[in-house]
Amino acid sequence: MAFLLTKDKTNIFYKDWGKGQPIVFCHGWPLSSDAWDVQMLYFGLQGYRVIAHDRRGHGRSDQTWDGNNMDRYADDLAELIEHLNLTDVVLVGHSTGGGEVAHYIGRHGTKRVAKIIMVGAVPPLMLKTDANPEGTPIEAFDGIRKGTAGDRSQFFKDLTIPFYGFNLEGAKVNEGLRDSFWLQGMLGSIKAHYDCIHEFSEVDYSADLEKIDKPTLIIHGDADQIVPIKASALKSVKIVKDAELKVYPGAPHGLAQTQAEKFNADVLEFIKK
Repeated sequence: MAFLLTKDKTNIFYKDWGKGQPIVFCHGWPLSSDAWDVQMLYFGLQGYRVIAHDRRGHGRSDQTWDGNNMDRYADDLAELIEHLNLTDVVLVGHSTGGGEVAHYIGRHGTKRVAKIIMVGAVPPLMLKTDANPEGTPIEAFDGIRKGTAGDRSQFFKDLTIPFYGFNLEGAKVNEGLRDSFWLQGMLGSIKAHYDCIHEFSEVDYSADLEKIDKPTLIIHGDADQIVPIKASALKSVKIVKDAELKVYPGAPHGLAQTQAEKFNADVLEFIKK
């Protein structure tokens, strides 16, 4: 059990396994580093050093009342990378973690970064606005806030269905995966989860994406019901210079779990280029 004590005295839980080029994984909402277990085992066995942390207020990290915002999340990531003195880092971010990766680069640059992978990531902006008509209406995010505040346990359980695409034609429901999502979610802080909804939905990461100057792979499912591809990956690939886009036909938001073998192989191929 390893913890980083940040400059604002918050304990951030992290896993640091193996040796080799470091791959740092940033998880989605409302999960924890455990969401990346399949990837960490796979890449660790491939000879990489694999690192993942629980975002503040999530998983086993301290449950802070304040500071649950993307500026702080990005700075926590920077402190972890600097604490471990990592260089030549491959950054992997899923969903909200993709925003965290982008904002880390926007605030701290790419001097320690080799490559970037974003999967089902929220950038550039999820919220529907006049300038972003492909986005999701604010009422949907208000519904997430209501579900989180009012009955988080049931809301998280229900969320697993669209998250993993178990409501799609031909999908086989994986109850173990649903249980894992629920357990990870319920371990975190309701206040942090509530605050984080704003960070993944209403923060514009366009300026952060413009600062990315390292090889970038964007992976997204075209059946993603949580972060629709038209407002995210299809726009991000136009902002990030020379980014590569892989669209998984019929894949859901949690494709790193539902299509782990394909995802792992694609990421490994990209890292080795």
